[in-house]
This record gives sequence, C-alpha cells and structure tokens, in this order.
Amino acid sequence: MYKLLIRPLFFLFDPESIHHFAFSALKFFYKIPGVPFLLHSLYHKKDERLEREVFGIKFPNPVGLAAGFDKDARLVDELGNFGFGFIEIGTLTPVGQPGNEKPRLFRLPKDKAIINRMGFNNEGVSTAVERLKKKNSNVIVGGNIGKNKVTPNKEAVDDYIASFKALFPYVDYFVVNVSSPNTPNLRELQEKEPLLELLSEVQHVNYHMENAKPLLLKIAPDLSDHQLDDIVDIVKTVKLDGIIATNTTISRMNLKTADSKVDAIGAGGLSGRPLKDRSTEVITYLNNKLDNKVPIIAVGGIFNGQDAIEKLKAGASLVQVYTGFVYEGPSIIKKINKQIIRENL
Repeated sequence: MYKLLIRPLFFLFDPESIHHFAFSALKFFYKIPGVPFLLHSLYHKKDERLEREVFGIKFPNPVGLAAGFDKDARLVDELGNFGFGFIEIGTLTPVGQPGNEKPRLFRLPKDKAIINRMGFNNEGVSTAVERLKKKNSNVIVGGNIGKNKVTPNKEAVDDYIASFKALFPYVDYFVVNVSSPNTPNLRELQEKEPLLELLSEVQHVNYHMENAKPLLLKIAPDLSDHQLDDIVDIVKTVKLDGIIATNTTISRMNLKTADSKVDAIGAGGLSGRPLKDRSTEVITYLNNKLDNKVPIIAVGGIFNGQDAIEKLKAGASLVQVYTGFVYEGPSIIKKINKQIIRENL
C-alpha cells in the first residue's frame, strides 16, 4: 500500500514539508487506542536468530534507523513500533540552529536517491534530552553528535563534549559525526591530527563517566584508501568501539537523473541507491584492515534484504536505513529481517 498509494501522494509535495507532515500524522494516530499494537503486530519480526550482541549491547535485530530521520528524538517510541532494532537520533548540537536555507532536501526518484544540505538543523541537545526522559519503550537509542555551524574547528571538541555529557544518561551509544558535507569545514576534522585529538578528548570524558558508553565514528564515503588507513590507526589508538560507514557522498557519478536537474539542485550530500557499492567497498576495506575486530554499522543504499546481506557479508555487524525507508516504506525492516533469517546470517 505504501508504494502504490502513500509514496506517490507524498512525492507530490516538498520533501521537507511532507516529512514534518508525516511526523505530525504519526504522532496523532499513535495516540489512538490500538494503533501502537497494530503497528507492532504488522512490522515487528521477533526471532532469536536476529539478535546481535555488538559493542556490549544486545540488539533485538540488526536493522536500525540512521541518524537524520528523527533528529530531535520526536518519534522514538512511535518509530520503534515499525520493528527497528535501534534508532539513532541527531545529529544534535549543543545549541539549536536552523540549518541551511530552504529548499535543502531533494528527491531523485530515477536514482532512488536523496540530496540534502540540511546543515545540522536541530532544536539543540537539551530539547532532545527532555523528550528522551519521557521515552516509554525499551528501543535502543544512539546519539549522533556534531558541532554548531558558528563554532570554529579549533573549538569543536567543546561542542562534542557538551552534547556527549548532556545525552549520556539517555542514549545507549554515541556517534561522532565529522563527515557531513553540509556544515562548512566540518570534513576537515576527518584529517588524522584533528580527528585523533577530538576523539581522544571525547573518549577521555567517556572513560571518566560511570559505565562508559560505546563510542563510534561516522565517516564519509569519499575518503581515499590513505585516509581510510588513517581512520584505522585512529580507531586502534583511541580504542573506538565501532565505525558507521558511510555518510552521504558529494559525488554525482553515474546518476540517471538529468545533469541539468542535478546541477540545478546544487551542493549537498547524496544518499540512496547510488551510494550502495561505494559503501560496501569502504566496509570491506575497513573490515580487512581491522581484522574483523571492530564492529561496523553499514548504511548507504540499502533498499531490500539482499542489499543488507551484501553489507553483512562485507563485514558489517549491523545495518541502518534512511533513504530506503523513504522509498520502500516501513515494511523494509521486516523484509530485511526475514532475508537475514533465510540466509542464516
């Protein structure tokens, strides 16, 4: 029903506007008695064969929702009823910020892709914390953190630590995001020296908290092999618990959408089907370099069970969806989980 009726209707409207409308609608319908139970019955797939223990956390299934979809933790309980094994909120910054000018979210239906230049728009970490305090479900939540646009890179560590401390009691793991292409100069923090300093500082704070939380790094798909080698060294040095591979790409290679339309859209990170192969390449490379000892969460171009299987066989421990969720609808989670059971992975 989603692909035949709902998606065509949604795709008639501006992507960001319909995203907010869908959130409001889900929030409204979720309050109707019986709807949460119905959603849970339709979309959950509970099976011991799906359970995964990764960086000390027991996940009910390996399919998560990637950061960016529910930035401000508005629908953690509601989205949890679609069968996700975990939900990643954010990217959150210490102070709320509006992000980049609109329009900043664009669909490329021919490519099953999305271009965004949102710019870490969010209401600030304190607002998300207040919502997480009211969470009723036991869904696993990851906290994706970044820096404010106005914060210079040399002071970025203060932003990451501020959000880390604020979120610490309310999330199960953390993701340091330095790979978004939509915040000016942010990706400069992926270079070895500044990244090592940043992660070391955050990990230092983490180790001095009671019961340290898993700390992960989200990386871009546009890194060279040399840069990926630097990531490997940093992961080992800082003793990171995992990597998320990958964020959106700035590449526009091999798109089916007309060049004129892509050029008119302009800058932004590309997600979806065109990212699938590069994401898998990065996962394979990192997994080999790390001797399969550091968990990798795969994200990028996952639209069905076979896509997820490809990531898992490449070395991923868990997978996340975002653009695939938009194009395929909520049934994607259950379909992926069924495929994983069939493949006995």
